[in-house]
Amino acid sequence: MTTQHLLFELGSEELPPKTLLKLSNALTDGIIAGLNEAELDFSSVKSYATPRRLAVFIENLQGAQADKTVQKRGVAVKAAFQEDGSPTKAALAFAQSCGVEFDQLERLKTDKGEWLACTQTIAGQSTQQLIPDIIRKSIANLPIAKRMRWGNFTTEFVRPVHWAVLLYGEEIIETEILGLQTSNQTRGHRFHAPQAITIAKPENYAEILLSQGKVIADFEQRKNQIRADAEKAASAVNGIAHIEEDLLEEIAALNEFPVPITGHFDERFLALPAEVLITTMQENQKYFPVKNADCSLRPYFITFSNIESTRPASIQDGNERVVTPRLSDAEFFWKQDRRYSLADFAPRLETIVFQEKLGTVAQKVQRLVKLAEYIAPKINADVELAKRAAFLAKNDLMTEMVGEFGNLQGIMGRYYALADGENPIVAQAIEEHYLPKQAGGAIPERGIGSIVALADKIDTITGIFAVGLIPTGDKDPYALRRAALGVLRILIENKININLSELVAFSYGKNDKQIHQLFVKTGQNLNNALNTVTSFIMERLKGYCLDKGFTTDEFEAVLAVSPAEPLDFMQRLQAVKAFRQLPEAESLAAANKRILNILKKSESPAAQTVGKLVESVEIELLELAQKSAADIQPLLEKRDYQATLNRLAELKQPVDAFFDGVMVNCEDLELRANRLALLNLLSEQFLTCADISKLQS
Repeated sequence: MTTQHLLFELGSEELPPKTLLKLSNALTDGIIAGLNEAELDFSSVKSYATPRRLAVFIENLQGAQADKTVQKRGVAVKAAFQEDGSPTKAALAFAQSCGVEFDQLERLKTDKGEWLACTQTIAGQSTQQLIPDIIRKSIANLPIAKRMRWGNFTTEFVRPVHWAVLLYGEEIIETEILGLQTSNQTRGHRFHAPQAITIAKPENYAEILLSQGKVIADFEQRKNQIRADAEKAASAVNGIAHIEEDLLEEIAALNEFPVPITGHFDERFLALPAEVLITTMQENQKYFPVKNADCSLRPYFITFSNIESTRPASIQDGNERVVTPRLSDAEFFWKQDRRYSLADFAPRLETIVFQEKLGTVAQKVQRLVKLAEYIAPKINADVELAKRAAFLAKNDLMTEMVGEFGNLQGIMGRYYALADGENPIVAQAIEEHYLPKQAGGAIPERGIGSIVALADKIDTITGIFAVGLIPTGDKDPYALRRAALGVLRILIENKININLSELVAFSYGKNDKQIHQLFVKTGQNLNNALNTVTSFIMERLKGYCLDKGFTTDEFEAVLAVSPAEPLDFMQRLQAVKAFRQLPEAESLAAANKRILNILKKSESPAAQTVGKLVESVEIELLELAQKSAADIQPLLEKRDYQATLNRLAELKQPVDAFFDGVMVNCEDLELRANRLALLNLLSEQFLTCADISKLQS
């Protein structure tokens, strides 16, 4: 089967920079899915994306589908003939549907009888016939929130399109894509090479665009060049480029031929918090800030121009003139906010509604203070510092700076608190209480920041559940899943022992009369709500544990004994994972499953305590079980679950001997009750850590 390379390129007006990669990947994935569905083989796929084009290069694409032999089964032979031997209407209709005469049909014998059949060879379609519809379908399925029309065209796309290239080998696949006739003519850089450029072969696409069109078509290549150029430019002014991945990708999506420009700003602005300057430069101007080795800022920035200018100094001057008023605005916000203490902003929180039924942010803060007061003693933290941090945590929402730059919430609270002379621990907690901000992100340190973060997240979860806005499907407007995972990570990774059910219960019933009254008004049951919220948080724990390398059956084994503290849950889980590596683990897990089944199915009650036993193996097992019960008690008090399970693993041999030599459900009812009591004793010991019967072999 012959193969050729395929190239598809769609040229347009400047595409949205923040969705460029998403569109490119979706286009490529759609085409790959179409090729797989058509059963067309290829060796590799390469995507290209610039502000003015989306392209896909497919290497060694099969020239046509393989021919297929298809056997169609029709009516049963016994229903295919009339009494005089002539074919029935159903049999003739089947032959007609196959495009053959009746006497050309075959007979197919199966276990269920004999059938009329027809075997046909279906010729595969050529790739050139199939590709246009595959591309059109992929474009139609692109994740475009709002499509637009232009000119007199009825076609729709995210931006107006101007050209389409479609080549298979050196041959043009002539078709219409979004109202455009395909060709081998592309366009280069809008200013440097606006003329048509011929692509003779698909494999020369990227090279020709660069050499003749002044366009770096490969997104990753362009991104890497921007990174390297920014680092080089920063080094030239004795600095280090501050490069965040999101901004790097956005700049790569804004430029087809990026050229670095270094700019300077007035050193007086360095008196502002570094985060303010960084946010201003990154969000408003798309600049890379420049830092010293100690991470303090230098009065420079790196920007990128989409043109190789003969007068780069003019571009530099223009950017410097634009950034100055931006930084001046930030300076003004800082000075305005500093006219007040951070505590002075607290009354203004009454003007912000947190949630209609839950009241204002000021009311939420009142609940946070009570929760912080409840949590602090449990981790031996300073109660007054925790309450002060909770009281100040949301106040910076009312500042001018956070009003302009929402992503600085918490950060500005820390700066303003320090400027007011607040305890540095309180200031740090104000910033940390929003952590973690994304999956895998940093969490607060163990102290006051953890307390306020827990209070904030628990209050949000319980409050939103109380008003009935439980997340469903992909809808989670209050980010409750993220909050729940944050609670778990803080408790586990900071080694904080707190009973989750009690914490939720405090937030629901004892912390705030308003939330409690919601249950009365809506007729909800407080205990049911408590269980629902606790289960919701524990569902997040399963995903967390699986991501850490634990297995589903290990998780279920611990979940079965319902540990109330997430940290305790993880300690048990680690012990179970270690236990299953022991040679005794599989046999003991099977024995525990057998014990539970016997206890569950037994129609006779077990004795309250183990009485008379007759067989030596059961007498020995009782003695060893009683000794192990005494041995594991101090281990459980220390929460040394691994040592506990290791000690219980020593019971493998006597347990095996018991089941080999003893019938539990014997005729003697008293003896049966005592044996069931022995099994109860064993089961209770293993369930002190986890239900190891759930471990799969």
